[in-house]
Amino acid sequence: MMNRRQVLKNLGLGAGYMVAAPSVFSLLQSCKNEPGFEWEPVFLTPANGYALQQILEVIIPKTDTPGATDVNIAQFIDAYLNEVADEKEQDDFKAGANAFPINFKSNLNKSVEDGDPEDFEKAVKMYLGAEPEQREDFVKRLSATQDPEAPEETEVDTEATSYGYLDNVRNRAIWAWKNSEEVGENVLWYDPVPGTLIGCMEIGENGNNGKTMSL
Repeated sequence: MMNRRQVLKNLGLGAGYMVAAPSVFSLLQSCKNEPGFEWEPVFLTPANGYALQQILEVIIPKTDTPGATDVNIAQFIDAYLNEVADEKEQDDFKAGANAFPINFKSNLNKSVEDGDPEDFEKAVKMYLGAEPEQREDFVKRLSATQDPEAPEETEVDTEATSYGYLDNVRNRAIWAWKNSEEVGENVLWYDPVPGTLIGCMEIGENGNNGKTMSL
């Protein structure tokens, strides 16, 4: 039994949005691996840190562009939560990180530590790839947990919370990926000295075949 009011109050599906303050950008760029370095989370538990890495690999796999692991998104999220996030944001994220392994075990009959990439792909698609009606139901159930009239002590809806957690992670991952140095300079349209702003033109006529311009 968990205290729903404490761990899920105001859990928002848009919690992945982060203000692009200079300190956050600095933290993002500092998350780099040295040869032989094995990451150990400082905010998340080792099991939840491993699950986060595997989830991110499903959301942003390496293709002809860098994947989540290549730009150290798991390290960034963990460091951001540990060094920048306030207590509420920490509690919300931790609630989701703890709910996900419960459903992983229930659905796949194994712990996250024993899960392989295929298992995590199934787990992520089960929620983020659900039918629109099912996703709407998850959102409604999450909203119900925020009802101030709800009992103080009640069991967390781990399914809805897992959906909220994965959506949260996806939002953070996309933000971090697009703002990473590697992606900004080598994948997006990067121009350290941008020219004149042209407000109306065909996408294919811009500086780099319609790619988003890096900050």
